Amino acid sequence: MILTAASRALADLFAPEVRGVFWKVLGLTLLALAALWLGLREIFMDVIMPWVTPYLPDLPAWAGWLTFIAGLFAALGLAAALAMLIAPISAIVAGFFLDDAAEIIEKRDYPNEAPGVALPLGQSIWSSVQFFLVVLAANILALFLLLVPGVNLVIFFVVNGYLIGREYFEFAASRHLGVEGARQFRRNNRGAVMLAGLMVALFLFIPILNLLTPLFAAATMIHLHKSLRATSPVVR
Repeated sequence: MILTAASRALADLFAPEVRGVFWKVLGLTLLALAALWLGLREIFMDVIMPWVTPYLPDLPAWAGWLTFIAGLFAALGLAAALAMLIAPISAIVAGFFLDDAAEIIEKRDYPNEAPGVALPLGQSIWSSVQFFLVVLAANILALFLLLVPGVNLVIFFVVNGYLIGREYFEFAASRHLGVEGARQFRRNNRGAVMLAGLMVALFLFIPILNLLTPLFAAATMIHLHKSLRATSPVVR
């Protein structure tokens, strides 16, 4: 069921009908990440470097390579911070377009079923902001554990898998069951939702494509929700 949902989601991701949403999410996410990179770099150069420079004595010419190595480590640190922020940034950008994608997927793949109803705009934006803050906090925790080999990757994978499964399954289900009904239905199927979330979290490790994780997650959970509704009762 989960593999089927993911494979159908991949097909949806590159379908002509979804192409408009695809390019909007990809383009705006790249712009947001580029702006964030420039912001982080400026903060590092203007705030952190003035504190560090006085502790560095003038280096002789032969030791100039130390400056290069220090700059390289700083660049790698900023890149690592940016990588940890891909999930929350892409989520908040995609949040403005997910209902459009969901409507397209439901009409195309489930033409004989009642279409879902999007949440009110204010509620949808608030949900996206809450998800952004929670994912940001989780990824900052993983960033602090960057120097512990393996541990940060496990935390990054498991926490993002759980959060992705919860958020996007409730998004898909709430279009048909309302917010409270979607939460209850997720709890009734928490094992399948968690496994699907972990599968989607693997997408975060694929460069470039990880920018489209929210679209892939939403499509996967739409198909999973439809499959679970066919086999599991809805408890209200």
